[in-house]
Amino acid sequence: LTYAWIFNEYPSFVHQDSRRFVSQETGNLYIAKVESSDVGNYTCVVTNTVTNSRVLGPPTPLVLRNDGVMGEYEPKIEVQFPETVPSAKGTTVKLECFALGK
Repeated sequence: LTYAWIFNEYPSFVHQDSRRFVSQETGNLYIAKVESSDVGNYTCVVTNTVTNSRVLGPPTPLVLRNDGVMGEYEPKIEVQFPETVPSAKGTTVKLECFALGK
């Protein structure tokens, strides 16, 4: 399976950059330092690479809050590494780590 996200409407896909990341492990979309240009609807697209069939999830709205409810919070590192990662010599292993907070 591969994961991608549509921003507002097809074919406007979210492109990964220094602020946006799509996890190919979980399908999650991560956006750092949300800006007003990020406001809109996001739709997850899951593709079966064997059959080349796609399924779209429901749109999820992103709303920029200005009421201060979220506030500032302590930095937190999220890791979900397995105890061991078996791999063949010469292969690439990718471990995902996310830093959250302000």
